[in-house]
Amino acid sequence: MESAIETCDLTVAFSTKSGPVKALNGLSMKVDAGQIFGFLGPNGAGKTTTMHILLGFIEASSGTAKVFGTDVRQSIARRKIGYLPEQPDTYRFLTGRELLSLTGRLFKMDKKTIRDRTGKLLNDVGIAEAADRRIGTYSRGMMQRICLAQALINDPDLVILDEPTGGLDPIGRMDIRKIITELRDQGKTVFFSSHELSEVELVCDHIAIMARGKIVAEGNAAELVPEGKSLEKFFMEVVGDSGSAGGAAPGETQGL
Repeated sequence: MESAIETCDLTVAFSTKSGPVKALNGLSMKVDAGQIFGFLGPNGAGKTTTMHILLGFIEASSGTAKVFGTDVRQSIARRKIGYLPEQPDTYRFLTGRELLSLTGRLFKMDKKTIRDRTGKLLNDVGIAEAADRRIGTYSRGMMQRICLAQALINDPDLVILDEPTGGLDPIGRMDIRKIITELRDQGKTVFFSSHELSEVELVCDHIAIMARGKIVAEGNAAELVPEGKSLEKFFMEVVGDSGSAGGAAPGETQGL
């Protein structure tokens, strides 16, 4: 099966006053195309750093990362990606509809495709009634929804979501889960990080748990957690065993 994401011995080191700190420590993983991949870990495990490498925001100190076989350092790799950050924000003076139209034009989409995609996405994320209001009047949950629509406007093959249900009420979280499963049904790959482990259990095909800049547990979502345990309990045991609860000494890993 084709890999949507593949990393090999990925390392990221940052300089600090107390010495070098590794945010990623030889991270190797493979995400098959067409699956929902849950990327978990405590704060500081290295999840966001990994996402930022895939998106070309930062470069690795060593190792490789590829998206659909293309090195992430090549800009063409990012044309197939849609991204929702943990704390989304955007041009608040635009309306929701204007934002999606502008984003579509940046991707050089034709007018009809922009119009059709905009209408569909506004409905999908449940914000059609507020489409012609300025984004500055949106609530936090509405901001989350319109930025998700923005991430999907180019019909990406890989969707990277960082805490996609943050700020949403139970109905909103259910809507996002539906969108995520529909993306998989369309053959898309969804790579998402969340502290809401119940959300992960409901939608993921595959799960990887990070601690101290590397993966400490990984497997099929239905088989990873031992029988009789919850994902939350298993997560706490695995993260605790890795020693990631404590701070890192200089030169050790303290992921971002």
